[in-house]
Order: sequence, then C-alpha cells, then structure tokens
Amino acid sequence: MKCPFCNGSDTQVIDSRVSEEGDTIRRRRRCTACERRFTTYERVELSMPAVVKRNGTRTEFDLEKLRGSLKLALRKRPVSTEQVDAAVARIEENLLTSGKREVSTGYLGELVMNELIKLDQVAYVRFASVYKSFEDINEFVKAIDEIKVEPVSGSRTAKGA
Repeated sequence: MKCPFCNGSDTQVIDSRVSEEGDTIRRRRRCTACERRFTTYERVELSMPAVVKRNGTRTEFDLEKLRGSLKLALRKRPVSTEQVDAAVARIEENLLTSGKREVSTGYLGELVMNELIKLDQVAYVRFASVYKSFEDINEFVKAIDEIKVEPVSGSRTAKGA
C-alpha cells in the first residue's frame, strides 16, 4: 500500500477493525518513511461475469435487462413483484457464486427458464418460444409436454389446471 502523502511503498498496519455490519475492515496504517498515518478500508468486490452472445460478442451483465425479460414473459400473469425480485436475486446469486468470468446467453437463458417454470408455466412457454426460436406448433407442444411430465411443486400443471 502506497502512502498517500509521500508515495512511500513501505507502510505498516497498526490497527484493524471489522465494521459493525461485518462487511468491511478498517485498517489504520503508518508510513515508515514519513511517519504519517492514514486509514484504508477493505470490502469484498464481487463482479458479475461477462455475457457472451451467440455471435461471439461480449457484453456486461445487465440486471435490468434480466428483470425486463422476466417481466415480459410474466406479463398479465398472476405473479407478484416480490416473486420476480426473488427469482432475479437467485439468478444473480447463481452467477456471482459460479466463479465464471464469462457465461453464454444459453447458460443465462437456462437459469431464467429454471426460475420461470417454478413461477408460472405459461410464462415459461412464452420465454422458451422466444429463447429457443420455436418455428412451428410442434415445438410448443413439445415444451408443454415437458411441463406435463415434470410437474413443479407449488404450481399447477397443465393436466390439473
């Protein structure tokens, strides 16, 4: 750590304290060259992985774009804002804890579909139709059949609806 006063590179930590919230560490330091003291703070810096599009270009992960995609699929469906926020938080957590520096749009799409199938099956089929670029009705039928085969706890299946 360089001294902010003399740019000396030799500093000593003379005191360390964890913040009340437990998310930062405050360190008092002393420069061995000029004897002046200063404070530094350490906090965890988590970064979202970059998103690699199908054409190979890379872009920053956009939380609002993710939220917008979920909201579009869930438009006029009986799903609360709290449920959408929780789904977005789970996807974000999954990306942060994955340790990956880059993720494909395919991987991101699968995360979204996994959340949508838990929230609302109609929204799942809507999203899947765009994400998987359905070309004809048979692909819709196949997606619906997949939902029928694997009913999700807490949601109504197409058979029981």
